[in-house]
Amino acid sequence: MDFNFTEEQDMVRDGLSRMVREQYDWESRRAAIASDAGWRPEVWAQLAELGILGMPFSEDVGGFGGGAVDAMIVMEEFGKGLVVEPFVPTVVCAGGFLKHAGSEAQREEHLSAIIDGSRIFAFAYAEPRGRYDFADLETTAKKDGSGYVLNGHKAVVIGAPWASHLVVTARTGGDRRDREGVSVFIVDKSADGIVTRDYETVDGRRASEVYFENVSVPGDALIGDEGAALPLIELVTDEAIAAQCAEACGAMKVAHAMTVEYSRQRKQFGVPIGKFQVLQHRMVDMYTAYEQSVSLTYLATLKLEADERERKRAVSAAKVGVGQAARLVGQESIQIHGGNGVTDEYAIGHYFKRLTIFESEFGNVDHHLKRHVSLA
Repeated sequence: MDFNFTEEQDMVRDGLSRMVREQYDWESRRAAIASDAGWRPEVWAQLAELGILGMPFSEDVGGFGGGAVDAMIVMEEFGKGLVVEPFVPTVVCAGGFLKHAGSEAQREEHLSAIIDGSRIFAFAYAEPRGRYDFADLETTAKKDGSGYVLNGHKAVVIGAPWASHLVVTARTGGDRRDREGVSVFIVDKSADGIVTRDYETVDGRRASEVYFENVSVPGDALIGDEGAALPLIELVTDEAIAAQCAEACGAMKVAHAMTVEYSRQRKQFGVPIGKFQVLQHRMVDMYTAYEQSVSLTYLATLKLEADERERKRAVSAAKVGVGQAARLVGQESIQIHGGNGVTDEYAIGHYFKRLTIFESEFGNVDHHLKRHVSLA
């Protein structure tokens, strides 16, 4: 496999890295997540202006002809700055559904708005009793003339407070947990019957509980074929997992560097604690875990275009390895920082929170270990 990046990808990485350092310094991020909005729309507009939001899309829809590797590059840099703007829900998830199964009219309407930053999406898939089974749905979409009527409750919808539209999974047929009968819809968040309860997540992002009460959507809101969306959902969420693995790698790299630097400054018994061999060993373990995570993420990203079984195995292997590494790096960082690590004023505690939450998104380590074994 060729692990070399193109000249254009290196330029994007350098430019985005500079932007994150300058626009997403620690105090700026802390102020943004503490604000009423919880994010900075001007940063989103800047990402659109730089072409970052259009990188994974083909040129015929106004994108830059990139793909999953380009999304990986972006997310790794975002992880370094703990960027909260909704790139995964909007570009990777909503953009993925439209790219893989959207009609020509849907792509024309929504993809251009995603690329120019004027339309933000959230992916409403999780339910209170669904755990990590995308087919375990209580939300229903029943035929009503040429359209559908949605009823149900979606939990922890990341980025929903900022979203103009939702991508919603719902059951249009079959019994609960059946692979058949699952459909995906684009829903305007301002539609009558949608009620949201917004809140801040532990890692500084914003999410909503979203309730659908007899929400009418037109027939052209359906993405792909009715009742046959589960393979599509699995594909898009695998792409999202690979992107978030890259984000975790970026966060781990910074957390390790911050911990090494702290160990050089913090003194105990008259010497820097970094001189103690036991702490040196722990920091080496952190670095090894990070490097292994990068390799697993690269492999998963490159396998996204492979056949279904190979793709799922690679993505689940990455989620298991990166999830375990994220926990190790996060916890060791806090341990070595001591009491300072758990204060809000120290950035390392926020990296720990993001790495901790990463492990449970789109399926935790145990879930993906079982999926990986089942595909052996």
